[in-house]
Amino acid sequence: MERRLRERRASSKLPALVELVLSRPLVAIGMIQDRLKVSKQGALNLIGELGLREMTGRGRFRAWGIV
Repeated sequence: MERRLRERRASSKLPALVELVLSRPLVAIGMIQDRLKVSKQGALNLIGELGLREMTGRGRFRAWGIV
């Protein structure tokens, strides 16, 4: 995860997402939106950049975690 944080802007929310994911077993879009103050699409983009795995197997009410 630290490799993905290299060469990021100082205002990037990705380091905060890493801390959130490491502190919780699963994270959901709503939780990321509330904690990081980003939009739903912004949260999905951050999840994609970090490479988290979707754990629930659902199309709706999804949650992501580290495998």
